[in-house]
Amino acid sequence: MADTGATPDASAPATGADRSAKGGDKAVRTAVPEGKLSPKDRRKRIADRVLAEGQVSIEDLVQELGVSQMTVHRDLDSLEHQGWLRKVRGGATAAPNALFESNARWRGNEQVAAKEAICAAALAIAEPGQAVIIDDSSTALPLARSLASRGAYTVITNSLQVINELAEEPDIRVIALGGEYHAAFNAFLGMSTADIARSFRADVAFLSTSAVDNGHCYHQAQENVLVKRALMAAARRRVLLVDHSKFGRQALYELAPLADFDLVISDEQLPQEERDALQSLGVRYELAAEGAHRA
Repeated sequence: MADTGATPDASAPATGADRSAKGGDKAVRTAVPEGKLSPKDRRKRIADRVLAEGQVSIEDLVQELGVSQMTVHRDLDSLEHQGWLRKVRGGATAAPNALFESNARWRGNEQVAAKEAICAAALAIAEPGQAVIIDDSSTALPLARSLASRGAYTVITNSLQVINELAEEPDIRVIALGGEYHAAFNAFLGMSTADIARSFRADVAFLSTSAVDNGHCYHQAQENVLVKRALMAAARRRVLLVDHSKFGRQALYELAPLADFDLVISDEQLPQEERDALQSLGVRYELAAEGAHRA
């Protein structure tokens, strides 16, 4: 993708003298004299730190970067606009809330064991020879990585990471849904992507969501909801992959009722009250055990 000059490169190492102290102490950071970092490098360093640590204070950034509070505020405003972090009082965080979905890199490190277990269960549903939809969620990524060893598939996706994972697999035909690229999601989103998605018909769609509350799925980003709804409409069978931490959360936009999915797969840490709620709604669900592997 073209470099806009503002978006941090999530795959590159952090700029500056970040070193971990011996014995697991907090990383020792050297202040950078003002003017030593370009705005792009400075914002990349901020994004790297927030994504690595989860939260950072403005005071720490001022000391580390050797710039004014006003400069740090402007950098945080820019990064928040791009979806890399969320400003909070006195600093910034990578954690999601009802209006903000955390960055793809942050989400990829959350609930890893649960996501792998969920995808191991989902793998039994994806039969070789099928056309399979995989959305841009971090939850579905382990499923994409496992398909190559299972046989031939056609994979339809808006996720750049899924595209890159499967691009060189000889038995996998990849159909990439284009549109506007969103770096925070590492995916193509919006109306044009949704329009392209509706032109396909797949056997099964594997999707996830940011929040589940009162029998409905929600997401913080409207452009993401548009695409997920289109992906659901493009599949004969729809499977929701959602770990236990998403239940009881809130987000701004409704995606769909749980009843619109043919199957909901979660993990065994799902609280009993949530299991009872799924049962009362007539939602078909399955709980995957961490560490379980399926042939």
